[in-house]
Amino acid sequence: MSSTAPAATTTTAPASNVPIGKDGKPLKPCCACPETKKARDHCVFTNGEENCLDFIKAHQQCLRDLGFKI
Repeated sequence: MSSTAPAATTTTAPASNVPIGKDGKPLKPCCACPETKKARDHCVFTNGEENCLDFIKAHQQCLRDLGFKI
């Protein structure tokens, strides 16, 4: 005689540490801080990563200020 256990149900609760955008939806790191991201990317593409540490740090700080853990 075999018994089958009821199927487990899972629910996904929203993570409380995920930053929320202006539209009320969770903000993704790729879409956050567009100004610092654009400046960082332009510098890296034209000058190389090693010459853009200030831009990189500024973008990282912007993400941290929004609540991302990086």
